[in-house]
Amino acid sequence: MKKVILMVLLGVAAQAGAQTVDGKAVFATNCAACHQASGAGIPGAFPALKGNTFVQGDPGAVISTVLKGRAGMPTFATSIDDEKLALVLSYIRQSWGNKADAVSAQEVQAVRSQSSAGEVIKQEQPTNVH
Repeated sequence: MKKVILMVLLGVAAQAGAQTVDGKAVFATNCAACHQASGAGIPGAFPALKGNTFVQGDPGAVISTVLKGRAGMPTFATSIDDEKLALVLSYIRQSWGNKADAVSAQEVQAVRSQSSAGEVIKQEQPTNVH
């Protein structure tokens, strides 16, 4: 009986570990098709994130841009939750030589709740379907 319980507990622990999401994985799923895995973007189409002063600047502005979209970029307001958005923005801000502070889920939630336009975006704009 103890052996069965141990096996069940190990199985649950393995499943919990397998469900851990990191910023790199969120980036690969939602961002890399346009901005490239290298963060170099596609000149003339999608801006580089590597060395980008905007993504390394004010986190509130970056969060707002990802939530609302900009210049052909889709909105991620309904397709990425606060925790995953914080993870992916932290990954972007600290990868490819970028040296900005991480973003917390609380910062994302604060920007999301401050944006009265956020509700319009959630209702009217299509979400990312990559």
